[in-house]
Amino acid sequence: MRLRTIREDRDITQTEIATYLNCKQNTYQQYESGKRQIPIEALKKLAKFYGTSIDYLLDVTDEIKPYPPKKTNS
Repeated sequence: MRLRTIREDRDITQTEIATYLNCKQNTYQQYESGKRQIPIEALKKLAKFYGTSIDYLLDVTDEIKPYPPKKTNS
């Protein structure tokens, strides 16, 4: 996963991200290290926060640009 890399590239601390996700810093550290699975909702929040896709965060693609937003019927 790219969680640590993208966070460090933007000079953000684990504590700041943990606060944003409403979890403890050590829980977030375990997400970064792969010791704990990160919940889907947290991945969605992080992708939106960083302006990228979940696939990029999970190292599935090298394309940092997010997908176009889902079209909704008004």
